[in-house]
Amino acid sequence: MRSPEERSDRASDNRRAFEGAALALIESLYRTARRLTRAPADAEDLVQDTYLKAFRAADTFEPGTNLRAWLFTILHNTARNRARDRARDAVVVDSAAVEDAADGLAAHDLGTLAGPGGGETPESLLLRETLAPELRAAIDALPEVFRAAVWLRDVEEFSYAEIADMLQVPPGTVMSRISRGRRLLFERLHHLKQIHA
Repeated sequence: MRSPEERSDRASDNRRAFEGAALALIESLYRTARRLTRAPADAEDLVQDTYLKAFRAADTFEPGTNLRAWLFTILHNTARNRARDRARDAVVVDSAAVEDAADGLAAHDLGTLAGPGGGETPESLLLRETLAPELRAAIDALPEVFRAAVWLRDVEEFSYAEIADMLQVPPGTVMSRISRGRRLLFERLHHLKQIHA
């Protein structure tokens, strides 16, 4: 039986061996990161995040398994999560449309999207003005359960947990409805694109 000092030394040796083997793959990971990000600085950040996650989870790595595949899985998952987060954060604002919506609040007749005071909000006017008729029709054509989930997530930007509370369904159901609703929207809009082409 080993003493605590021997076990600690062995763990330190294993950790150093893991780090050395992992760092030997840095060039390969960087090349793949460059292909994924197409920008040197972004690739460097991606590789750095990959190693940070790998070193934090080193104790979960099973010695004797494929370290390279494990690191590349972390790299790809990190890249995918970053892309998803960037897409979620990307907001394009058309200042003229915002000003027109705000100026037109008094001039527009009161529509179906009423604000707290009974009239349309600048946000609802902006959405009506900026959403293409095809997109509005596709959203309106969604079954209610999918439309509500997609709208709350993609337009109102609520978290899955918040939507689950609002709709009084489990978070997994919310995720499923959003996924299915987005797929229906894509199919509808893709079909319309083919018709107009």
